[in-house]
Amino acid sequence: MRAATIRHQFASDNTAGICPEAWTALEQANSAYAPSYGEDEWTAKVCERVRELFDTDCDVYLVFTGTGANALGLAQLCQPFHGVICHERAHIQTDEAGATEFYTGGAKLFLTKTNDGKIDPGEAEKLFAQQVELHGHMIRAISIAQATEFGTVYTPAEVEAIGAFARAYKMLFHMDGARFANAVASVGSAPKTITWKAGVDVLSFGGTKNGLAAGEIVVFFNKQASHDFQYRVKQAGHLGSKMRFLGAPWLGLLNRDVWLRNAQHANQAASELAQRLQKEADVEKVFPVESNAVFVRLHDELVNDLHARGWRFYKFLEPDIYRLMCSWSTTEEDISMLVGDIVAIK
Repeated sequence: MRAATIRHQFASDNTAGICPEAWTALEQANSAYAPSYGEDEWTAKVCERVRELFDTDCDVYLVFTGTGANALGLAQLCQPFHGVICHERAHIQTDEAGATEFYTGGAKLFLTKTNDGKIDPGEAEKLFAQQVELHGHMIRAISIAQATEFGTVYTPAEVEAIGAFARAYKMLFHMDGARFANAVASVGSAPKTITWKAGVDVLSFGGTKNGLAAGEIVVFFNKQASHDFQYRVKQAGHLGSKMRFLGAPWLGLLNRDVWLRNAQHANQAASELAQRLQKEADVEKVFPVESNAVFVRLHDELVNDLHARGWRFYKFLEPDIYRLMCSWSTTEEDISMLVGDIVAIK
C-alpha cells in the first residue's frame, strides 16, 4: 500500500515556512560583509522600527527563541527568592523545561486556573494573599500569554486590569507574545494599547510563528528594568555573531505591516476552519476562536484514521481535545482537504 502523504499544515504555526518578505530580506542581507554582534545596520533598523510600531522609546533585544525571550526577560525582573504569577497552562509553565526557574536561579511560578486560559485578577490576588511574609517567595511579577495557550485573546480592558493589579501590588508585568501579532489582529487595537499603555513592562514579541525562520524580540517598555540586559543575553548564548540574519527577516516582517497581514490571514483561516468543521462535519469548537487556534473534541477512532491519512496534529487536553493551528500560509485547499477527510471518515 502506498504510504500516505504526511501533512503538517495544522500541527502548529511553527511548521509553516518562511514568508516571502522575510526570505527576500534575508537574501538582501546576505549580499555583502557586515559588522558582527548586532553592530550591523539591519539590527539597528529593527530596533528603530519596533520603537515606531509601539510609538514609544523602548529597549529592544533580538534573541533566537521564544523560550529564551520569556526566560531571560523574567530573569531580568526576578531574583531567586521571587515569584511569578501565571496561568497553569502558560507556556512558561508547561513547555519551557523550567527555563524561567533556571535563569532566575530559583524563582517560583505561582499558578492560576481558569477555563479560558486567561488570568483572573481576583484569582491572582488570592495567590498573593496566601504568601507568608519572609517565609514564602516574594511575588515580583505576573506573566500573561497574549494570545493564550487556548487561543483566546485578552481585550484591552482585560490587559489594563492586569496592569492595574500589578501596579497595586508593586509587581512587574510580563507578556508572552509568541502570538502577539495574532492578538493585535484579533482585537484591532494599536500595539501600544495592549502593551505599555496598559502597564506591560516587558514583552516577548514573537516572529517565528508569524513567518520567520527564527528570532524573537524582547521589548522593555520599562527601560529601568533592562539595565545590563545585554550581558544576560550574551551569557545565555543568544547574542548572534551574525545578528543581521536575525534582524533582516524581522525588517521584512515589520515593514509595510507584513506581520499584521500574516496574522490576519492566520486568524481568518482559523475562523473559516472552525465554521466549516461545525457546518460540514458536525465538529464543535471547545474554546472561542479568537486567534489562529481551533480546539475541537475528536474521538480516538477518527483521530487514528486521520493520522493514517497523513494528518499530524496534537492532543492538547485529556481526554479528547485536539488543537488545530493555522498559519500565514494556510490555504483554502488545506482547509478543504482536512474537512473533506473528516467528513469522509465520519
